[in-house]
Amino acid sequence: MSKKALFASMLVVFVAACAAKKEEVVYVEQPVTQEPVYTGKYK
Repeated sequence: MSKKALFASMLVVFVAACAAKKEEVVYVEQPVTQEPVYTGKYK
């Protein structure tokens, strides 16, 4: 590989690495559950 091609590919990699990255927002929804009700030992 010639020096110009190597330099060009390294420049492309550098620019891609330094590009502004958009942050991804992730919302986590936890299911709402009802708490167990005490009904006695043998029910």
